[in-house]
Amino acid sequence: MLSPGIPERLRAVRERADAAAARAARDPAEVVVLGVGKRQPAEQIADAVRAGLGHVAESFAQEARDKIPQVEAMLRETGTPPPRWHFIGQLQRNKAHYVARLFDCVESMDRIEVARELDHRAALAERRLDVLIQVNLCGEAQKGGVAPDQVAPLLEECRSCERLRVTGLMTVPPAYDDPEASRPVFAALREMRSELREKPGGEALRELSMGMSTDFEVAIEEGATIVRVGTAIFGAREE
Repeated sequence: MLSPGIPERLRAVRERADAAAARAARDPAEVVVLGVGKRQPAEQIADAVRAGLGHVAESFAQEARDKIPQVEAMLRETGTPPPRWHFIGQLQRNKAHYVARLFDCVESMDRIEVARELDHRAALAERRLDVLIQVNLCGEAQKGGVAPDQVAPLLEECRSCERLRVTGLMTVPPAYDDPEASRPVFAALREMRSELREKPGGEALRELSMGMSTDFEVAIEEGATIVRVGTAIFGAREE
């Protein structure tokens, strides 16, 4: 039996995402609902995947090292395919070996040193990784992300990483009370992607990961292709 509430909450999030896409005259199929599983039990994650969640994010490499194999073992019991795993936390070089082995997409790359370490670890694991560059659009010191004027140089440097494919941009806006306050940040990331597509290495930039439980509908209206939703799917997480 699935965890109470998860199928209903997931369905409600998908309906809201589809409605936001319709308001922006977009195809709802363009938008991935990424379930944020940080500090959620493995059983909850497995239940969400069985209910139709196809993409799951984790923020801590060591937590994911233990939890991802547990989730996938639970899914095998019911013949459910595993989700596509995204890493969204601040990445340290000494954790890159976990991340390169466990995840399909890294959304929080903001330094060439980290990119090169991921590339090296992915080669050792005989894998390829999709990567998003995290952009710190508002200059918040406590958040990861590269400064806007350094995104193009970083994108070009990443061309030397043969096992990485930079497919888009990610941002985390300030924690506004009003979701509408995030709209200019989301619009700025969309415009940045358009400009970078004309730069070396920018041809494959299609993803915009932006928007969370409180503001994902605004993000979709501004072009998000990935929205990172935790609480609205899983409820309050364990601390």
